[in-house]
Amino acid sequence: MLGRKQKTKTDFIESVKERSTVLSIADSSAGLDFLVSFFGAVRPSKQSKDPTTNLKSVTAALYESPILLGNLRHAILSQLVRTDLSSALTESGIPIARGFWQEFFGRLRHKILPVLQDPDNFLYVLNHVFFRNNDYQWVEDIPRQDWMAFFESLGLEIHIDDRRILRQLLLSLKTLAFQVAQLGLEKEVLLYIPEQYREDNPFVEQNYLVHELEEWLIVKDRTSAPVTIAAKIDQQLAWCHECIDHIRENHTLRGASLHQTYILLLLANRLERMSILVDLLDKDHNFDLGKFVDFFRMLVRNENRKNSILEFMSQSMGYLAYQIAEHKGAKGSKYITSTWAEFRAMLRSAMGGGAWVCLIVLIKNLLTRLPMALFWHGFAYSVNYSLGFILIEETHTTLATKQPAFTASAVASSLDTKKGTGQPNLYSLAVTVAKVSRSQFASFLGNLIIVFPGVFLLAWAYDKLVGTKLVAGEAAMRMLRDQHPWQSLSLLYACNTGVFLFLSGIIAGYVQNKIQYGNISKRLQTHPILRVSLPAERLRRLADYIEHHAGSLIGNICLGFFLGMAGFWGEIFGIHFDIRHITISAGNTALAVYGLGFKHVDPWYLVTVIAGVFGIGFFNFLVSFSLAFIVAARSRGLRVRDYPGFIGILWRYFKSNPLDFVRPRRRLVEESSPAAELAD
Repeated sequence: MLGRKQKTKTDFIESVKERSTVLSIADSSAGLDFLVSFFGAVRPSKQSKDPTTNLKSVTAALYESPILLGNLRHAILSQLVRTDLSSALTESGIPIARGFWQEFFGRLRHKILPVLQDPDNFLYVLNHVFFRNNDYQWVEDIPRQDWMAFFESLGLEIHIDDRRILRQLLLSLKTLAFQVAQLGLEKEVLLYIPEQYREDNPFVEQNYLVHELEEWLIVKDRTSAPVTIAAKIDQQLAWCHECIDHIRENHTLRGASLHQTYILLLLANRLERMSILVDLLDKDHNFDLGKFVDFFRMLVRNENRKNSILEFMSQSMGYLAYQIAEHKGAKGSKYITSTWAEFRAMLRSAMGGGAWVCLIVLIKNLLTRLPMALFWHGFAYSVNYSLGFILIEETHTTLATKQPAFTASAVASSLDTKKGTGQPNLYSLAVTVAKVSRSQFASFLGNLIIVFPGVFLLAWAYDKLVGTKLVAGEAAMRMLRDQHPWQSLSLLYACNTGVFLFLSGIIAGYVQNKIQYGNISKRLQTHPILRVSLPAERLRRLADYIEHHAGSLIGNICLGFFLGMAGFWGEIFGIHFDIRHITISAGNTALAVYGLGFKHVDPWYLVTVIAGVFGIGFFNFLVSFSLAFIVAARSRGLRVRDYPGFIGILWRYFKSNPLDFVRPRRRLVEESSPAAELAD
């Protein structure tokens, strides 16, 4: 109503401070209402948008007002005493189905028709207190230290001597321990852990120790203190984490599967929950508050996002994508130049790739002249592109647009804190970006130096041998117009090509990953028919070739068919859909110029078309690199927004050393340049 003063969230805090009575622990309904209103005072609103400020304010109020503190303690205890904690401890945020697809379709069903919540379940309380789907965002935005200060000011001790709470904590710990033991015996885990853990499996040993801890707490068997038993459990859990890390680190050599990735995800989540429960039950009065805050924030996020399919897909496939990116990143290192020798080698390799592109362009235009149905034209183009890309790969030459999908993973690895400790060196990342930039420049330059004159000479040779131009007249003019930046959709089509380049890189990494995970090389060498059909040495070479090259072969074939069939789909569906590839566009431009003759082409128009070719290359690179970098970064759990200073460091590096982005220095001094100069 007009003129009425709106109530602010601090009104609730003030009203509680003015009370003279404290809530009863037995009144669970009033306790739940109190918690809803209390955390509503922390939630961002129009009156107070900063949740961090709100939390600091209520934390200060807890120190000032014993009544407020007492009411909050009793409200929390009223929910802990009456509700079942086991679901929150053993299920929330942890997929419970036995397979990826079971969990996926389960979430899909619950997204359509949510599960009925039991009022006696602690998750019911959590969902009522943090009832908005985006509450997890402001909970996570509040710094960890501020949440720790809040819970420390609360001073709430969980009375594990209470038989009901103790029973729930023990039941949750036992459930998790049994699940960890079972998952640790799965062949996807057992066959990949270090040799020393095969016999004394820590995933199984922790279960025995949990039973020992239960006996002490229930029977009060004082032959061994709970702190000692808890320390042994923590050691076993640490070894379990060591096994998981070992499996993940060796994925680059042995590959990974979706099922194995899923099991490791389940194990890691359950081990984290176990460590929190052990910390609660060890009776050493030294509780890890930081770990509890992480668990609290994770619970809120899990309940807000429990039916999110995207969240589940991202979480489950993150490490699988990480391994695919790792296979690409390992190859990407060869595309990054640091010295003049490497730069010149890259230039020569790109010139070799440009020579193959000349042949690809010539054959593609010859195929255009053959009378075939639309589909078979697309198929023929695809085979031509695929064979050309395979020849480029097998001759160890370079195609400029194949680099971004691989170098992006190498750039993302510079931010990867899984491989080190602490914050990444943003200055080193800026240096890596400069190296990638000049390497890309060298490959583009090497390709185009050969493609422009090479295709022109091939067109001249064809004209002299056959007595007619390959393209001429209106066909040549249309070919020239197709590369024009604004008289055609060439720049948009260049983005399509960037997507296809990215997808082919992902496919190559995925296939390489599956080959290594499936031990294809050894299986081929022990194949009952191949062993008697081929000499042992030839079979070994074949198996090694497949192990090291099958991924790139499949990726090149896929890229060839992506590019070759793009125009076919555009014609079939009557939409503007096609591809533009910088080297092929450069070759088509040279072919069209020869067909028309220099004197019949407006010089400014030709300059514009050539600029369009460079624009095509830019968008080929930008889209492919961006998509590959996003996948590589997100698969590592990285967010670029977490490093706001990087853009400034990169810009200052560019201003002080602009030529580093197009060619190496005469002496390698960039690594010795003080990062502090750029950070100032």
